[in-house]
Amino acid sequence: MTLTQLSAFVLVARLGSVKAAANALGVSEPAVSQALAALRKYLDDPLLTRSGSGMTMTAGGSRLLTIAAQMVSLGAEAESAVRSARGAAEQLRLVAPSSLVEFVAGPLADAFTARSAGSIEVSAGVSATAEMGVLVSQRLADVALGPFLGGDRSLGLVSEPIFRCRLVVLASPDARLRGAPSQWPWLVEPAATDPDSDVSRLLRGLGVPESRLSVFPNQTAAWEAAVRGAGVAPGIAHLAVHQLRRRELQVVDVPGTPLELCWHATTLALDRRSPAAASLRHFLGTPEAMKLLRSPGTGVPPSRFRPPVYVTIWS
Repeated sequence: MTLTQLSAFVLVARLGSVKAAANALGVSEPAVSQALAALRKYLDDPLLTRSGSGMTMTAGGSRLLTIAAQMVSLGAEAESAVRSARGAAEQLRLVAPSSLVEFVAGPLADAFTARSAGSIEVSAGVSATAEMGVLVSQRLADVALGPFLGGDRSLGLVSEPIFRCRLVVLASPDARLRGAPSQWPWLVEPAATDPDSDVSRLLRGLGVPESRLSVFPNQTAAWEAAVRGAGVAPGIAHLAVHQLRRRELQVVDVPGTPLELCWHATTLALDRRSPAAASLRHFLGTPEAMKLLRSPGTGVPPSRFRPPVYVTIWS
């Protein structure tokens, strides 16, 4: 029995599917399945079974989950302790929706790294809403930025508001939009495919069918297509400040918008969070961080950032 097998089991149990666990770990689905199969064989228990609503834990799986989650968390603490003992920089893994990674995570990471004088090494990665809380609770990530994640108390998370913003719909001033919004061509970034994202909820509320969506690699690419008149693109208003000032885009009046939102910083409880996570949480409340959140750069593709989780799973 290995820690990576236990990690796979915990994520499948928490997220409800092998696919979701594989996405969160950044590995293939067969790798997760093999790790889970090895753990089942070792413990002589199915642990998880498929049902009509997803995965259901056996009695043994239910008892294992709490213990396995503690073991995985202790494993992450052990790795951090050894790194600290040899004088290596403390790792801080940040997860966020794609638009925050594209526009906000880079400037924040650079400023925070400068403050730490290189003692903390920051990596950022894109994650779906349902995955973020689990990653933080299992210490596979240290801080999540974006949605409120404090709903599931069993995860032991603290999710605090840090910044208010507005979701709007943007289009070229020359765009000619006919009919109901549900029939317009919608140009979206990857977070729109996350069913729990704010953009996804907006699209569902407007009744926009999947056939009217074009998904772009990042928010900047979606807005560039909107500038060319290809359709409308939802996004956070202040992140598009450069396009709005140049009058390349304008805000379109759409039912349900502007949608008032609040970004949250989510960490483990104070007595369980790492020193680096505690330090970043404090930094997020400073005027310097508020200025970076309020006045983002021109946008950095998520490909610049390393994935937040590096995992090797073996059978």
